[in-house]
Amino acid sequence: MVKHLSRYGKVFGVDLDFEAVGYCRERGLDNTAQASAGRLPFRDETFDLVTMLDVLEHIRDEASALAQASRVIRPGGLLLVAVPAYRILWGAQDEVSQHQRRYLAKQLGRRVQGAGFRVRRLTHFNTILFPPIAAVRLMRRVVRRPPSPRSDFTFPAPTVVNAVLAKVFGSEASVVSRTDLPFGVSIVCLAEKPTPSQ
Repeated sequence: MVKHLSRYGKVFGVDLDFEAVGYCRERGLDNTAQASAGRLPFRDETFDLVTMLDVLEHIRDEASALAQASRVIRPGGLLLVAVPAYRILWGAQDEVSQHQRRYLAKQLGRRVQGAGFRVRRLTHFNTILFPPIAAVRLMRRVVRRPPSPRSDFTFPAPTVVNAVLAKVFGSEASVVSRTDLPFGVSIVCLAEKPTPSQ
């Protein structure tokens, strides 16, 4: 994401994991730091945009992480959050990924508003894949679980799988840009930090 977002402006990436930061630095991305989302190493009102893409669900104290995001965003700046949806979809992948929770859209909106942001967009996405993912997750509850959770993914993902998923997400992106989706595997929230006059 650091590399991708660098096309739009100056970017700084943060990750709690030393290995993830090392991975970035090995690829020449020196604008990264190891830090907790609950204690960001930046001055107040530094950024126009903070992204938390598949981050918030990992953090036990989500309120502190959102408060830190608010602290480092300039008034009028934006927060973009993406999280997994629906507790009913909880499965082994959530445990492997060390998720603390999955969200309902209204719940995410309340959390973001509670940190002082004004929600501009709140929608589900990854809707096309919702039926097969829901079917697999629910079926695994019926069928005996393996003794230890294993990831559903391999790294790096096979090229064909990446290509197919890119097409699926790409086809959905044009719809999400125009309208909110009523359900999906994930939720995205775009929120604004009010200016003093708002």
